[in-house]
Amino acid sequence: MASADPAGRPLIVVVGATGTGKSGLSLDLAEALAARGQATEIVNADAMQLYRGMDIGTAKLPQADRRGIPHHLLDVLDVGDEASVADYQAEARAAIDGIVGRGAVPILVGGSGLYVSSVIYDFRFPGTDPVIRERLEAELVASGPGMMHRRLSAVDPVAADAIGPSNGRRLVRALEVFEMTGEPFGAGLPSDEALWRPSTIFGVRAPREQLVARLDERVEQMWRDGLVAEVEGLLPRGLGVTAARAIGYAQAAAQVRGELTEREAIEQTAVLTRKYARRQVGWFRRYEAINWLEYDDPQLVSSALDKLNP
Repeated sequence: MASADPAGRPLIVVVGATGTGKSGLSLDLAEALAARGQATEIVNADAMQLYRGMDIGTAKLPQADRRGIPHHLLDVLDVGDEASVADYQAEARAAIDGIVGRGAVPILVGGSGLYVSSVIYDFRFPGTDPVIRERLEAELVASGPGMMHRRLSAVDPVAADAIGPSNGRRLVRALEVFEMTGEPFGAGLPSDEALWRPSTIFGVRAPREQLVARLDERVEQMWRDGLVAEVEGLLPRGLGVTAARAIGYAQAAAQVRGELTEREAIEQTAVLTRKYARRQVGWFRRYEAINWLEYDDPQLVSSALDKLNP
């Protein structure tokens, strides 16, 4: 059911591929609005930033860099926990309602497409069927995620592209929904006409060649900043399925175990990061109401403010 703000404050949404400067823009927007007397609070929509201790590989803003702006849904899960989009939707919407209730403007920022969509659209999650789920999970073990991905591609290519060929848990879920409903998993994403609450959506983008260079440098910097040591500290806590497959963390863990050299781990992470960024771009490109902004626009903040105050 749609939730309206009687004061007319919209939900501001900042999305885009990894490495495009979403966090920086959200902070700059918050400060610009504060200068006009409008308080703001930020809600995280990056699935891996939900996890405590996963900081370097997720580019999570340290507390000192948050400019005194309240942030929500950072560090709310242990690395052994499994993230749930349905749980996230409920928690993010509750946080947004709380922000509005305090008279502030909520800014939802992140690049996890399904998580963002679950909040901003009137998104309903189908139930589960334990018999279908058990059978599909057995098939995943027997056949591997590659085969499951090919099956999903045949019936729901949009979901298959968004999920990718290695996320077995989400592939099983998408196939389960298809078997239960006869509709693609993506059919649960309604049109822009079914927004949960009035929203202004910004997408930050960069030319492909510039984005690739930024992402490659970002991966190198993760290793320089101590990602391997961060992973060494997390491993004794028992990484859950979600945390263990995070790009960068899986490769750093393989390096710790001696399965990859440092250079192999870095190069594998860079390849996977570029693929993930392409999937993000494809996901957000489907948002009809999105306002695209160029990451290197010297008037980036004012361009966004103009959209907020046409």
